[in-house]
Amino acid sequence: MPSYARPLTSRLPQVGTTIFTVMSALAQEHGAINLSQGFPDFDAPAELLSLLDQAAKAGHNQYPPMAGVPVLREAIAAKVQALYGAAYSPDTEITVTAGATQAIFTAMAALVHPGDEVIVFAPVYDSYAPSVELQGGKVVYATLAHPDYRPDWAQVKALITPRTRMIVINSPHNPTGMVWTADDMAQLEALVRDTDIVVLSDEVYEHMVFDGARHESVMRHPGLAERSVVVSSFGKTYHVTGWKVAYCLAPRELMAEFRKAHQFIVFTVHAPTQHALAEFMQRPGWYEQLKALYQGKRDIFRQALSGSRFELLPCAGTYFQCVTYRAISEEGDRAFVERLTREHGVAAIPVSAFYPGGDDHGVIRFCFAKSAGTLERALERLIRL
Repeated sequence: MPSYARPLTSRLPQVGTTIFTVMSALAQEHGAINLSQGFPDFDAPAELLSLLDQAAKAGHNQYPPMAGVPVLREAIAAKVQALYGAAYSPDTEITVTAGATQAIFTAMAALVHPGDEVIVFAPVYDSYAPSVELQGGKVVYATLAHPDYRPDWAQVKALITPRTRMIVINSPHNPTGMVWTADDMAQLEALVRDTDIVVLSDEVYEHMVFDGARHESVMRHPGLAERSVVVSSFGKTYHVTGWKVAYCLAPRELMAEFRKAHQFIVFTVHAPTQHALAEFMQRPGWYEQLKALYQGKRDIFRQALSGSRFELLPCAGTYFQCVTYRAISEEGDRAFVERLTREHGVAAIPVSAFYPGGDDHGVIRFCFAKSAGTLERALERLIRL
């Protein structure tokens, strides 16, 4: 192949390959158990797979409507009404997307203008900042302070300026497993009241909140819902991350702008999958089963590591467990996880990868969305350290 000889100025000069890709590749290279990237290693419900097959054979194989098939948008509207008491129009306020990352990018493409400021909370999921920067926006970092990772609302207030266009929140929080409270939502609502600030709420782990707590969606809080774009994920909820299907909810005016961008970024989403999901969403009890499944895996993981030299940090939600390892090693977290993968056969994610400056607090993240056998083998290796 000939090389591109002309000078090239990168729009994302600081961005390389994501840490998830790097660690998954390292795990594969060394035959390690992959507790790094956040995906289950067990199958989706057999009935859902059967419904996908049926949908394809029934002829749902051409372009569906740009916003998503109506029956799926209606099912989403029924779900959020039942869970959060929130009324969204399937016609004008719900859009099906090609995964949550696309929904987040599209919301920023539609709503962030050059020079706008977007507040995010570090440690921060790695797609947020590049999505802002590609729109010509400026990322402003609030800090979730180690080790409890609670938001500091006085700090957030001080970061808001006349240029603030958006605040991005994520609860339950990846990578820390922290869950926002009703008081957090009240504090945020007070800060954005009487402003033009839009809230982008990443709620892909909404059904993984443990110990009897409830998920505090922005949709429960009218003062936030009226200015929020909410993103959730079928991939996380139904163990089908590879299907890359998610959805977005927003008030009519915000959704109209979202769809303007959506139609040119992805246009529409795989049709048979949408029909299968719409049918499967009618099955009762799934969300309670999902919560119990992951709380059980969390408890097994924490109990096994409680006697090890790893120090467990709180995990109130998601399927991630953060730990410190300073009793084992003084290495930086990137060096430690690489050695853990090569020498001990378990891959994890260094939490420094979620900070803009690579802040290293000696914390790593494990994914426990794995089968019982996978977790047992991984834990046997970890407790020997």
